[in-house]
Amino acid sequence: MKGYSYLVAIAAILVDQLAKLIIINRLELYEQIKVIGNFFIITSIRNTGAAFSILEGQQLFFLIITPLVVAGIAWYIHQQRKSGNTWLFTALGLVLGGAIGNFIDRLLYGHVVDFLSFNFGSYSFAVFNLADTSLTIGVIMIIVDTLLEDRRARKAARNNEGKDQPKEILHTED
Repeated sequence: MKGYSYLVAIAAILVDQLAKLIIINRLELYEQIKVIGNFFIITSIRNTGAAFSILEGQQLFFLIITPLVVAGIAWYIHQQRKSGNTWLFTALGLVLGGAIGNFIDRLLYGHVVDFLSFNFGSYSFAVFNLADTSLTIGVIMIIVDTLLEDRRARKAARNNEGKDQPKEILHTED
């Protein structure tokens, strides 16, 4: 089952890198294509930080931390290999693929290629890419899985209350 996570990761990386390659080759930096009015715009930008441009210019940090995160995810996938939890393996694959997708950008270009821009009236959400989307969806799935697993464990504990205790033996007199 663990191979499934790696297939999801590879798919996420390929889709992300293909989209970024199209953006790099077809759009000038800061060029925009309106897809749905001002709500959804393809915008070619570069980001040397993380989400919302935090840790701007800290490429060395990202080049060191990402392989550690990837190794941690791979270790966890290996630890969970017998669980058969497709939801969790999908989530881990998405996180792994997203992390590697942005890591490839940092290695190749020294920055991350971002291009998905959404505006909600006067509020513009930070421009992001498909690797970021993969990471976000994967993390949300992991949170949901954790909450559901906790709920299942509490329910199982309630159902097992008293089952491990010896039953009272009723004695009747003849």
